Amino acid sequence: MTVEERLTRIEALLAVLAEEQQARAWYTVEEFARMVGRSRFTCREWCRLGRIAARKKFSGRGAHASWAISHEEYERHQREGLRPRARRNESADGT
Repeated sequence: MTVEERLTRIEALLAVLAEEQQARAWYTVEEFARMVGRSRFTCREWCRLGRIAARKKFSGRGAHASWAISHEEYERHQREGLRPRARRNESADGT
């Protein structure tokens, strides 16, 4: 294999990798989990608890809506990490 053939092959592989790395507008929990190196369960909990800003998306599959996480939220998470935990009221009377 000549140097030119090898370079052509490398360029083709780089083009495929670049296509795969292009940002999407929204990610599933599974995609987000893979990108941040956490489990799907953990990422679903972050969504449920508001640690990651996400929306419920009705996909027409199953009884429950799935979470969708925006690319902007992914970038914010990369810069700042998880959102703070929500504060709970200590008691109903405010004490």
